Formats: sequence, structure tokens, C-alpha cells
Amino acid sequence: MRFLLITCALLALAGCGKPAKIQPQGNEAADAAETGGIKGVHRENKGKPAPDAAFKDPDGAETTLAELQGKPLLVNFWASWCAPCVKELPTLDKLSRTNPALKVAAISQDNGPHASVVAFLEKHQAGNLDPYQDPAMALAGAIGVEVMPTSVLYDAKGREVWRYVGDLDWTGPEAAKLLAEAGAAPKP
Repeated sequence: MRFLLITCALLALAGCGKPAKIQPQGNEAADAAETGGIKGVHRENKGKPAPDAAFKDPDGAETTLAELQGKPLLVNFWASWCAPCVKELPTLDKLSRTNPALKVAAISQDNGPHASVVAFLEKHQAGNLDPYQDPAMALAGAIGVEVMPTSVLYDAKGREVWRYVGDLDWTGPEAAKLLAEAGAAPKP
């Protein structure tokens, strides 16, 4: 019994260090429910370097985020079973085609064969995205992704600028304003 009381007290204290949850406004309530109430931009890790965890490149070979450095990089974590992820994939695809100042790496968390990721992207109007895959969730774990979709913007030197939890229209004005923080705003 004593062990149980001590464990409960420690768990209660551990929860004290968590950031306050964002309170949704208007139509954001349904989206916030899907992301546990934390939808939106987060800057707690600003300046932190990208982790060196390995994931699979479009050819199935191991790679790291360091190999994608050189210009701002938007890393998006998605899965085929995640409805908000699927909803935003076409906007990520368009962003990757229309914004040469930015590298977009949409990284599937599915553990199926690589060909299934390629087919899924094509089926959902996102066939121009490179089919990266993190089937063991090594990169997602190293970054601390808890909710999908989560997108992380890194500057050209591989330092985190912000992360966005939940889906976003990556072709819209809110995304353009956020991407401008790393010098990657789309050209009008």
C-alpha cells in the first residue's frame, strides 16, 4: 500500500512540469479533441539540434535529418490510419512542389512495406512527396512526437524553429507566416 501511495504522489508531481494545454477556439474544438487539446504551434524546443536517429529514405536506405540539411526542412510525421494526417497530405505535396526554398520530408510511421507507402501517397494526391518511412518510430521517438500529425520546422543549420501539432493547410496564410520564420515563406 505504501508503495502505491508513493507511486501516485510521484506521478502527480511529474504532471506538474507539463506545459499548459492550448484551449481551442470555435471550430478547432473537434481537432483539439483528436490531438489531446495541444493542437497548434509549440516553441519549447526552439534552437535544439535535429536528432541523429535513422529512418528510411525514398530508396529504403537508412538516412538521418543531417543528410537533408542545407535549407529549411519541414519534417511531417504521418500515418495511413490517422485521418488528420491524410487530410493534410495533399497540402504538403503542393507545398513541396511550389516552394523551392523549403525541403519537405513527410515521414510515414507505418510499418508496412515501402511499396504500400508509395501507393498510399499516390492514392491520396500526395504522390510527389518523397516516400520516407520511420517504421520503428526511432526518429519520432527521438524528437518526442506524441500526436500525429506533428510537423517540425528546422532551419538550414538543423536547429528546430517550432513544431506544429495537428493538421494544417500547408498552402494557407497561417503556414506561410510560420514558414517565414525560417526564411521559407512561399513566393506569392
